[in-house]
Amino acid sequence: LDNASTTQLRTEVIEEITRVLGSRFGNPSSTHSFGRSARTVVETARKTIASLINAEAREIIFTSGGTEADNLAIRGAVSGLGVKRIITARTEHHAVLTTVEALASEGIQVEYIKLLPGGYPDMEDLERLLQEPLTTLVSLMHVNNETGVVFDIEKIGQLCRAYDAYFHSDTVQSVGKITLNLKNTPVDFISASAHKFHGSKGVGFLYVRKGNNLNATITGGEQEKGLRAGTEAVHQIAGMAKALQISCEKMNEESAYISGLKAYLLEELNSAFPRVKINGAIYGQPELFYNIVNVLLPLPEEKTAMILFHLDIKGVAVSRGSACQSGSIRPSHVLKEMLSDDDLKKPSLRISLSHYNTKEDIDQLIAALKPL
Repeated sequence: LDNASTTQLRTEVIEEITRVLGSRFGNPSSTHSFGRSARTVVETARKTIASLINAEAREIIFTSGGTEADNLAIRGAVSGLGVKRIITARTEHHAVLTTVEALASEGIQVEYIKLLPGGYPDMEDLERLLQEPLTTLVSLMHVNNETGVVFDIEKIGQLCRAYDAYFHSDTVQSVGKITLNLKNTPVDFISASAHKFHGSKGVGFLYVRKGNNLNATITGGEQEKGLRAGTEAVHQIAGMAKALQISCEKMNEESAYISGLKAYLLEELNSAFPRVKINGAIYGQPELFYNIVNVLLPLPEEKTAMILFHLDIKGVAVSRGSACQSGSIRPSHVLKEMLSDDDLKKPSLRISLSHYNTKEDIDQLIAALKPL
């Protein structure tokens, strides 16, 4: 029940990775037949991924995952596009926040937009910030990885266009789960990671709208149009393309199934814990993303420290926030922007679903929580 951290590989993806590992072992930068066959795999994957998000193949840059894609978009825009200011939110993934903080220490102006209750963006504040005439990059995620709060990237992108600002969105939690049409979405850069849509870890991509000339953050060879040096992980890239293709083909079926599971989860939680609250669920705001539920349990704060350990013993995997921060004892930086100090001390859990989950998994979770 922790699919926002990572997902189970599809059997077809494992088969594709294994096939490419065994038969396409050439270096895709080599000019001999072994290299050319590997290059064909890479470029076919690039075309496949581009077609699935309605982009052009030349706009897809392969990376080691979402973190590197975020870094390339943000740092590459500062050095390649002359960005002097970055506008973001304090609820972004640390791949964005830590990068932005580092750039602030190097003289880049950083602004954080105000957030409405639940962690939604204050669009009026964003417009106010954009009115200052500086070369600006706005970096706001599509789906929050801890709460499932959905930002309207169409409206954000239109506002950025109106003020000649660049727009980057961390779409790690949405790629492969909802339809994206980048030809018609006013976004300049999006980040994706294969292991969030049933591919393998260690591979992702950055979409770079044509005409936006980023500078490389990893230098060396001329791979990936000079934007990402290093020999491409051919098998990982092939697996990612296969994973995204299947996820898009089965999107309607699987999203309907997962939505049903989420409804069942909420029913069971409300039955077992009548005073449970859903973090980010605010009347009048858009529905939360269909596979993520972040719950504030009506339990005393002394339960907080050991709740994940208790659930793990019972065979249940959930999280209290981003897996990238799981070793930290600090409270979630996302929930810190949304909850009172008292509620922040109480146990909140992120439960995130995939089509591999069943109602029995949810029953097991509820049974493990009840004794608390």
